[in-house]
Amino acid sequence: MDIKRTVLWVIFTMSLFMLWDNWARYNGKPSMFSPAPQTSFAPASASASAQAVAANGAAAAAAPGAAAPAAQRELITITTDVFKAQIDTLGGEVNHLELLQFKDHPQPKHFWDPFLEVIGAKEKAKDVKNIVLFDDGKKRTYLAQSGLANELWPNHKSVFTAKPGPRELAGGDTVQLVLEAEQNGVKLSKTFTFKKGSYAIDVRHAVTNQTAAPVTPSLYLQLVHDGTKPEGASFMGGPGEFYAPAIYSDAEKFQKLDFEKIHKAEKESAGSSNNNHVKSAEQGWVAVIQHFFVSAFIPQDKGQREFRTAQVRDNVYSVSTIVPLGAIAAGATKESNATLYAGPQTTSVLEKIAPGLELVKDYGVLAIICKPMFWLMDVLHSAIGNWGWTIVAFTVLIKLALFPLSAAGFRSMAKMKVMTPKMQDLRERYKNDPQRLNQAMMELYKTEKINPFGGCLPILIQMPIFLALYWVLQASVEMRGAPWIGWITDLTSPDPLFILPVIYAISMYITTKLNPAPADPVQAKMMMMMPLVFSVMFFFFPSGLVLYWVVNNILSIGQQWVINNKLIPAEHRTK
Repeated sequence: MDIKRTVLWVIFTMSLFMLWDNWARYNGKPSMFSPAPQTSFAPASASASAQAVAANGAAAAAAPGAAAPAAQRELITITTDVFKAQIDTLGGEVNHLELLQFKDHPQPKHFWDPFLEVIGAKEKAKDVKNIVLFDDGKKRTYLAQSGLANELWPNHKSVFTAKPGPRELAGGDTVQLVLEAEQNGVKLSKTFTFKKGSYAIDVRHAVTNQTAAPVTPSLYLQLVHDGTKPEGASFMGGPGEFYAPAIYSDAEKFQKLDFEKIHKAEKESAGSSNNNHVKSAEQGWVAVIQHFFVSAFIPQDKGQREFRTAQVRDNVYSVSTIVPLGAIAAGATKESNATLYAGPQTTSVLEKIAPGLELVKDYGVLAIICKPMFWLMDVLHSAIGNWGWTIVAFTVLIKLALFPLSAAGFRSMAKMKVMTPKMQDLRERYKNDPQRLNQAMMELYKTEKINPFGGCLPILIQMPIFLALYWVLQASVEMRGAPWIGWITDLTSPDPLFILPVIYAISMYITTKLNPAPADPVQAKMMMMMPLVFSVMFFFFPSGLVLYWVVNNILSIGQQWVINNKLIPAEHRTK
């Protein structure tokens, strides 16, 4: 029995199975492994919503004296080199934020698109817009809120007054916005500091006790997001588009949550916020993550804090941290500092903002391979400056590292080729006795010192590298929109002209011809069809991944020539 070919058949069959399942998911059909995801959640009861809002320090209605005429409300726009942010004086919340240096991905262009547009089968590409994180529109609710966890004091339902000042950088390095509100003798001042070139916004809260007695307020920092899942999916099981709340603490580390589970917990516990996550810790932060981007509220002051999730209203959820400020004497002021990060999941930046913030970059189950892989690629990129050539250099390094295994594998395959007549003779002799055939094969392998799995090992090692690279490409914002050469303008998107898949098919065909042919003619024909099958699959893969495999195949051709002509004895060489 040809064990090597059997292993290859298993890998091939599993690949086709994964392809079919992910193709179904890509087109909105249910997966064979899990039920179809819901696109929205059932409305929660009014009482549950009210209790959830109260649990997060958000009053169901404005406190006495907080209500103000609509004319007093002001939408303030702050513009920097990386942000265009809008802050509402009603609550002092960030309700719109555009990332000026990141654009929405346009649809991939193909040579048949003009024809489809003419016949009306495809809409014309729209103008590319900036990526929007925070928003308060009809389709998206995404807000950054803060206030005091007592409905009698200023919170995100109170009307703040904005102090005059610049609203743009205008050649400087920082721009500040100061908002103030007072209720029942407690004054809250919010100071937003935007810095040039930074996605981290400093947020300082100053609480002044203007009453005659001490007060003991708590400050809440919360992110609010709707539970509607984004349109589209990732092909072959990558991160794809998603929204998810997250909590990080020194006790439980990183916990990625789910809006649907928050909804179920609210429904089952009648708004008690009894969700499966850490409830308190000495340090930590809250976040809402999505593909390539993240927003996070990070308290800078050390000390005990609470973490809560809740359903604010129908299909709208919050994740928050509550920081006790301690007693504030009459006439005294106490400050609390925090960072609101809203931007790309750039690993080198996230590591400097807060402990564990880089964990929002979702590598899935292959994180143990993806993290060192990205680290190596990042080092190469710092020297090369182009992510496409970085992938080429990375492939060369991987190929050099695996060369000893490949050489051993080809030696084993060459010996298997020489032993083919003897193996065929054994198959004929014991064709009615499979058990005796296996024993005879094992004896032959032992006598001739052949490792039947020798040719499979390099392939088996390549598979996790291949899958890990796919996740790195799909999860790394550093490569989002990164060009290589010519027609490849985004390594995380498929090749728009299919040139790389075609080159892959040709190179894999040559590689297959250089390998010893299977003894079984049916298997031989199937092996010759594999280049065509996999090249079609690669039409939908990120071009950076196909580039890796093309370079790998080209190097394999040269490697096989070296091994066949230099390292394998003449009597064992492939003819």
